[in-house]
Amino acid sequence: MSKRTDSNLYTLLFAVGMVVVVGFVLAFLAEVLKPTITENKRLEKQQNILYAMGINENEGSAANFVSTEEAPKLFKEYIKKQLIIQNGEVEEDTTAYLIDIKKEKTLAKDADYDRRLPLFVGEKEGKTYYIAPIRGKGLWDAIWAYIAMDENMVVQGAYFDHKAETPGLGANIKQRFFMDDFIGENLLSDGRFKGINVSKSNADPRNQDKTDNEVDAIAGATITGDGVSAMISSDLRLYVPYFESLNK
Repeated sequence: MSKRTDSNLYTLLFAVGMVVVVGFVLAFLAEVLKPTITENKRLEKQQNILYAMGINENEGSAANFVSTEEAPKLFKEYIKKQLIIQNGEVEEDTTAYLIDIKKEKTLAKDADYDRRLPLFVGEKEGKTYYIAPIRGKGLWDAIWAYIAMDENMVVQGAYFDHKAETPGLGANIKQRFFMDDFIGENLLSDGRFKGINVSKSNADPRNQDKTDNEVDAIAGATITGDGVSAMISSDLRLYVPYFESLNK
């Protein structure tokens, strides 16, 4: 028996068998868990959108979402419309939150494809918020955000996140001290879209000037900050025609 188990053929067959078994188990688990994963993603998006418009559990310097139990109810209460903007047309669609921003950006590399832009319209205390999801590239991997604006494209709130930025440096884009700096910042300058630059040379470290289109950079996170600036510029620029139509 030992000779059989010591043979190269036995080792090869055993390895192949293990790969098949493990592959089957992983595929089975992925299928079984798919509804749960999809639901968790939906809840996370709802929490992100609510956070950006100020519906959160923040305390002190900590950034905290509403709970997953509360999110669906609060989302339904505060989000009045889900819109899809495509090729200048605006359509109300309750599945807008399902749009894959990463996929849309990839498809948009084809000049013949008109990218779909989701936009969430919320109301809180008599004020209207327009929340747009955006996505870009940090130092190591993807970064993304949900930016809440008023009808003049003035930022009312923001939530940033990342996949693999450096802890204590680029990863700090999801800390309140960074995210809160964007509140009140103008995306326009003299009526034209300018975006918001995460600047190392910002002469306003307390961020009191909300008309300079700048926020203070995170020390040691230049590339991540540049990624945030580029993400805001490339993605939010696409929403300008919609906001222009609001102010006609």
